[in-house]
Amino acid sequence: MPLINFDYNDLSSLLGEEVPKETLVERIPMIGADMHDTEGNSDEMSVEFFPNRPDMYCVEGIARSMRAFLGTEPGMKEYDVEETDIRVITDPSVATVRPYILCAAVFDMNIDDHFIKSLMELQEKLHMTIGRKRSKLAIGVHDLDRVTPPFEYRAVRPGDLRFVPLASDEEMDLSEILIRHEKGRAYAHLLEGKSRYPVITDADGNVLSFPPVINGTLTTVTTETKNIFVDVTGIDEKAVKSALDIVVTAMAERGGSIGSVIMEGKGFEHRSPDLSPSSWSISASECSDFLGREISPEETAEALRRMGMDAMAEGDTVFAEVPSTRPDIMHKVDLYEDVAIGYGFERFGGTHSMTQTTGSLMAETMVSESMRDVMTGLGFTEAVTLTLSSEKDEFGISGIEEKELVMIRNPITEDHTCLRASLFPSLMRILRRNKHRDLPQKIFETGDVISDCRKRRHLCGVVMDSKSSFTESKSYMEAVLRETGMKYELAHCTDRTFIPGRGAAVTVEGRRIGSFGEVSPEVIEGFEITHPVMMLEIDLQWFADSREGGVI
Repeated sequence: MPLINFDYNDLSSLLGEEVPKETLVERIPMIGADMHDTEGNSDEMSVEFFPNRPDMYCVEGIARSMRAFLGTEPGMKEYDVEETDIRVITDPSVATVRPYILCAAVFDMNIDDHFIKSLMELQEKLHMTIGRKRSKLAIGVHDLDRVTPPFEYRAVRPGDLRFVPLASDEEMDLSEILIRHEKGRAYAHLLEGKSRYPVITDADGNVLSFPPVINGTLTTVTTETKNIFVDVTGIDEKAVKSALDIVVTAMAERGGSIGSVIMEGKGFEHRSPDLSPSSWSISASECSDFLGREISPEETAEALRRMGMDAMAEGDTVFAEVPSTRPDIMHKVDLYEDVAIGYGFERFGGTHSMTQTTGSLMAETMVSESMRDVMTGLGFTEAVTLTLSSEKDEFGISGIEEKELVMIRNPITEDHTCLRASLFPSLMRILRRNKHRDLPQKIFETGDVISDCRKRRHLCGVVMDSKSSFTESKSYMEAVLRETGMKYELAHCTDRTFIPGRGAAVTVEGRRIGSFGEVSPEVIEGFEITHPVMMLEIDLQWFADSREGGVI
């Protein structure tokens, strides 16, 4: 989630009143955030916001939202937009490169270091989130007084234009920037395969921006800048508009006056930015049912006003005006979420379930958890191993009855050629790696195996000790079986895994579901182990399916 850094005094200035720091620490998380680094005497604060609120990726947006949320200025903040004669001409050549551009002007800015830091953070957060690392949109901010309108957005050949990019004092053409400049190398892949690159130039041919890579140093914004020109280019018109609206309204929170510019191209002409809100209507009763709490239409409208919207109730219907800086509002459910936040999470509670489903643990998970408790109670240590194995370990060394395996078409190593059919070889490999450690070693695993091309949950335990015996393995298996509550029978087992006469099979209702006993010396030597080993393995899926009433 994006982490926003700001100064407490700067936030207080934007709020228009000094809200105690403790109050902000308590209330900001209730709007959908997580506080960081707020302890001590420092005025520096950090807030981690949920990705669905890009309008709060800057201290200006936080201030606007908190004024409404705290009840100081509830409702939608409106911004005056004055018309200007600034024109931006879009050439058809950008259609196949980066087709969309929207621009705006902001006048009479009083820029300080706090604003510059906040603006740079906002740009980067928008680039990384809704901009998808600039692939979807890129933002340029320029000193308007250093260039001359009208501006042109066009695509040119890489060697046609030269300019000095930001963080450089050397003039380069576009192809040189992609090779030699740090930002050029970072974002060159976004223009890969393009024969022409997009640029924004002014009436005198000066380059403002080479989107989505870098701006020109000519229009660098400083504390001396008074008037700003903002461009947003990209491949998604809705995302481009959202980013522009968020940036210019953040500047307006600093006292700037927003000016609209004329966007002109082949077959279209309109003014930008358009900060018109979107209109919605919701049923207060449906919202209450969804949230699991009775909230009246008037309370619903008041909650939305605390979330920075204009809202009014007429009967059961609540009409809302959503600001253009809220691209996250895409469905009525999003408004329901805002109602919950504005109403106050702390006011929810009681015995009524807040979940929309009645989910529970799967039967195989419950059986597995139960068996983990049994095995740890018997002194075993749990292990988690790979589901990949090899035919050699599964059947060749282990002596397990051969089954149909799921093979890997292009295995990387000869040790990982198939999906395992048993947990036993995996645990033996752990004992092999730890054969020089102190004895006894008792490990177990509950995990998935593939039997007859079907996933099943198994339990396996192994003990490496100089005194391992059949009796010990039998006592462990009986402890496991007692936990299942199922009636079972023990039968003679002839698997090569066990020493003849010292292995047994477990059957339930005539079906074999597991085995236990002393591992044969041949198997032990095959795994390069030098001490006696006993094992038990059982198919837990049988009990899980039985618990669900399923048929195997």
